[in-house]
Amino acid sequence: MKILIIEDVPEIALALQIRLEKAGYVVITASDGEEGLRKTREEKPDLIILDLMLPKMDGYRVCRLIKFDKELEHIPVVILTVRDQERDKTLGREVGADAYIVKPYDFQELLTTIKKLLIPDDVDFLLKRVGFKVKRS
Repeated sequence: MKILIIEDVPEIALALQIRLEKAGYVVITASDGEEGLRKTREEKPDLIILDLMLPKMDGYRVCRLIKFDKELEHIPVVILTVRDQERDKTLGREVGADAYIVKPYDFQELLTTIKKLLIPDDVDFLLKRVGFKVKRS
């Protein structure tokens, strides 16, 4: 499974990369919003970890562009940020984030969230991830 980390603080990105690789994931990184969006389109990661306060394009906009793109909308996005206000979390949900975790974070909580999003119980979600259109009557 491939995870894209979009994070502008090199130390945070590297620490995450090392721990996720140790957990068995392939990790790619981007240091700003534009690069993150480009790598999302090129690499088609299985999951994205996204900071909000990024150069060139903020994380809210990156998430919104991913979730409104028919080819990318199935990719789970975990926002990982220092922004802990309720309005930030609400906006994260509104732009389509699948999870919102506040820094400083517990790595086990992040790992549990990642595993849940990559192996969901929801059959409809699984069908959407593999490209099926799910319609309920």
